[in-house]
Amino acid sequence: MNTAAASPSTRPSLGVALITGASSGIGAVYADRLARRGYDLVLVARDGARLSALAGRLQREAGVQAEVLQADLTDRADLARVEQRLQADARITLLVNNAGMAVSGTLATADIDAVERMIALNVLAPTRLAAAAAKAFAARKAGTLVNIASVLALVPEMFSGTYSGTKAYVLNLTRSLQQELGPQGVRVQAVMPGATRTEIWDRSGTPLHHLPQAMLMDVDALVDAALAGLDQGEAVTIPSLEAVHEWNALEDARRALGPFLSLQQPATRYTRAPAAAA
Repeated sequence: MNTAAASPSTRPSLGVALITGASSGIGAVYADRLARRGYDLVLVARDGARLSALAGRLQREAGVQAEVLQADLTDRADLARVEQRLQADARITLLVNNAGMAVSGTLATADIDAVERMIALNVLAPTRLAAAAAKAFAARKAGTLVNIASVLALVPEMFSGTYSGTKAYVLNLTRSLQQELGPQGVRVQAVMPGATRTEIWDRSGTPLHHLPQAMLMDVDALVDAALAGLDQGEAVTIPSLEAVHEWNALEDARRALGPFLSLQQPATRYTRAPAAAA
């Protein structure tokens, strides 16, 4: 297969993709893949040196324009700069809300200040950026928003409840945005990685070698699967899940609960008289 990049004059014009957490891991691979598809890039992360190196490589190899926007998304002023860019730059057609962090340990034992930073990065930042993108994309009746959640949104018993809680929030936000923005021509996808070979593990205090190797997906495979899911029109992409009917069954069961979750009267198990003592 010919993997040579198209020249800027011949590659398709797909607009600009803004990617958060782009300096390493999932975000860096998204940058690579989207550049090779024909997107120009705005790369957002704290590590300016890494971003500049990535931008330079992709400009050489893929013939794209790649801009570095150094920002700490837990800093409100930096976050506001990225929001403003999303609102003001009509060239941006794709937002990958990827930046995130994890904190190991239980709520009782974890560094609560680190937990607060995680909530700011995993919840507040993607919410504000999604809101900025939603307004801009809806006004143009076009655009794509990709939110990186996690399979831990579905299995909170397996890891830190605070981390899985942030990812459940991202999943719920995404599903709601699909209903809100779909009729306006905006695509919204949730990507739910399992354990992936990225730096997030070492940063959270859980080295990769402590995890079963059969659970770990390489980051290139993860992003390629996520983009294949986007191409196939999936609302939720779970790259590891072969038996997609299991996810569909879970969704069907969840929707079936809907008519019974808010009613005038309590369920009968809460209104029966208590059994008489023996």
